[in-house]
Amino acid sequence: MAITIELPHVGESVVEGTIGKWLKQPGESIARFEPLVEVVTDKVTMEVPSPVSGSLLRLLAEEGETLPMGAPIAEIETTEQVETPTAPPSPAQPVTAPQPAPVPPPASGGTTGYLLRDVAPVGPTGGGAGAPEALEAQQPATAPSRDVARLSPAVRRLAREHGVDLSQLTGTGMGGRITRDDLLRYIESGMESGPESGPQAAPAPAPSPAPFIPAPTGQDLPTTPAPDGSAADEEYLQLAPVRRMIAEAMVKSVTEIPHAWSTVEVDVTGVVALRSKVRAAFEEREGIDLTYLPFIIKAVVESLKEHRTLNASWGGDKIILKRRINLGIAVAAPSGLIVPVIHDADRLSIAGLAAAARDLTVRGRQNKLTLEDVQGGTFTLNNTGALGSIVSYPIINHPQAAILTTEAVQKRPVVRDDAIAIRSMMNLCLSFDHRINDGSESSAFLQAVKSRLEAVSLDTPIY
Repeated sequence: MAITIELPHVGESVVEGTIGKWLKQPGESIARFEPLVEVVTDKVTMEVPSPVSGSLLRLLAEEGETLPMGAPIAEIETTEQVETPTAPPSPAQPVTAPQPAPVPPPASGGTTGYLLRDVAPVGPTGGGAGAPEALEAQQPATAPSRDVARLSPAVRRLAREHGVDLSQLTGTGMGGRITRDDLLRYIESGMESGPESGPQAAPAPAPSPAPFIPAPTGQDLPTTPAPDGSAADEEYLQLAPVRRMIAEAMVKSVTEIPHAWSTVEVDVTGVVALRSKVRAAFEEREGIDLTYLPFIIKAVVESLKEHRTLNASWGGDKIILKRRINLGIAVAAPSGLIVPVIHDADRLSIAGLAAAARDLTVRGRQNKLTLEDVQGGTFTLNNTGALGSIVSYPIINHPQAAILTTEAVQKRPVVRDDAIAIRSMMNLCLSFDHRINDGSESSAFLQAVKSRLEAVSLDTPIY
């Protein structure tokens, strides 16, 4: 019996995924729960296991292709009995037949993954972000290969950006489907076979999509020469799926959120002294280094309890205050920037925060985070000081209300009691959503964090 494997629904804010790398090829056998494919989402890179044992018949999606959750991606021949969950009937669907997928499975086969088939995906603030494309892709294909329902979101988006009439293309994908490579070749050729559009200049050629790179080192990045001979002094740095998603997330944040920012200078001499005192014993006991970050996290989460509009999000006609304090930590992973989350960070001690931050950072850089590790964040902290920065203007992690950066700790001469003293100083920079908070609320929060950090002494407990 042949069954169709679908891209699984993994969370309400994840509406599409990019096929990163197929771990099995047609004709190969696969065991139940053995990894079948790596999928890249805007949250995390994950392995999708096979739900059955059998042999991989064919692939319905190509590497680099972006699809809505629930779209068919492969077919597996199996002798196992597969129980197909029965979804409640919908007024728009006949109750006598299951809803077909964009690429119909063989008549004798079953289909896995109908559990959430009728659930429309939603965006991170409850809107219908991505829902039309996801629903459209689930409708039966009643037209030839140029039917919009059979095109991936990436192909449709690229066609809109370049004004391409898809009826002019011949697809080379399965069943005559137009792939992204087909569209890119058409664009790079100058769309010579396209319809007449007058003297309007042809769109600029687009770079070819990059092959999936799970963990590039930052060196020897894949580049291609510019196809246009007039730009021989240029080359293209290919976009990995994670970089493309980071770009889209950043554009969404600055487009939808009115950013404002503020900074304060903090005397962290007490923090430096306490860390120096307990660092060696802490590393011997816990097996990890004690950095400045957990001290700062502790001051931030305690201050968020007092200033709840910083631990919030915009709800259109209301401000949504978060009861839990789930602190996101920006991590520069090899595949791009990720923000794993310390859930209920206000319940942990400084030592507990150090362990949690270290665990997430290490697993993030090893590409071993789970989807749960990156979901539910309510406020984000970015330690840009580790990169040598002394002041920054961070972009808010949508849909949160604010983001804080901690800058480099430097010894500077400052005035204390009418005398010049050498102190360890650090800047805190806050970007905030000006729809939710004004300067008064954001400054009060910064001052609360500053006061807590400056109150740290040799007697401050870390457990």
